[in-house]
Amino acid sequence: MNNIEHNKGKNRVLRQRLGRPGMIVSLGVHDAFSALLAEKAGFEVIFLGGFGISASRLGLPDLNFLNLSDMETAVRHISGVLSIPLIADGDTGHGGLPQVRQTVERLSAAGASGVLLEDQVFPKRCGHFRSKEVISREEMVAKIRTAVAAKPDPDFVVIARTDARAVHGLQDAMDRVDACCQAGADIAFIEAPESQGELEEIARNVKHPLFANMLVGGKTPILSVTELENLGYKFAVSPIETLLVCGTALQSMMTALLKDGRLDGYLSDKMGFDEVKEILRLESFLNIKA
Repeated sequence: MNNIEHNKGKNRVLRQRLGRPGMIVSLGVHDAFSALLAEKAGFEVIFLGGFGISASRLGLPDLNFLNLSDMETAVRHISGVLSIPLIADGDTGHGGLPQVRQTVERLSAAGASGVLLEDQVFPKRCGHFRSKEVISREEMVAKIRTAVAAKPDPDFVVIARTDARAVHGLQDAMDRVDACCQAGADIAFIEAPESQGELEEIARNVKHPLFANMLVGGKTPILSVTELENLGYKFAVSPIETLLVCGTALQSMMTALLKDGRLDGYLSDKMGFDEVKEILRLESFLNIKA
């Protein structure tokens, strides 16, 4: 199967999963290794956000230091080792309508089965940072229409995200995602609701598949998958927690090495070298014959 057909197959899997009952529980990964672990753990869909890639590839915060080529490369590397669909963060589309079209074309060609587009003013910032600005509703709807027209096939998924809650209030945010979904977006994503009541109000009023961003330490209260499903949400993502856990583990390991001068004891109950080789499919590569 060539790469285009393989990508279409993963797109179809994502579309079928969206059409079935029940929540889609996803995880934001920050590199290919964390993506492999997520697939092995049993996640059906992987999310690749700008925050994790900006931190892991550039060592910089999510303040639009990441460009389209950076994300395109990350998508190609990560989707290339996965057999499950990957949804990629398209940020603002990296510019105007021509750039939005190119964002969808390049990220889908790199292996993404869906893209998330937001309505912040360029340069954007993490949705849980202060001092955000958004473009007009009409401009965002035009971006969504452009993205939908650029889809490589009907199964490719477009997620419309708005940051208007922090700028114009919740009603405007709900009106925006409704307009975006009427323009062809598949999923509505209102970033950073600030209470459970707001999450409930969104679920009552937005009649499109809903995306919940469960960022631990962010502005939105954390609800369980069951609670979100009961409200009516379709998609729940823990966006940067792989990065947080890896950071904690690395700090602990580094402290142990500096203190003890060795790591064999510290690693006795951790992932071993043999397990890493198995996750990376070492034997399948060593067994390739000329």
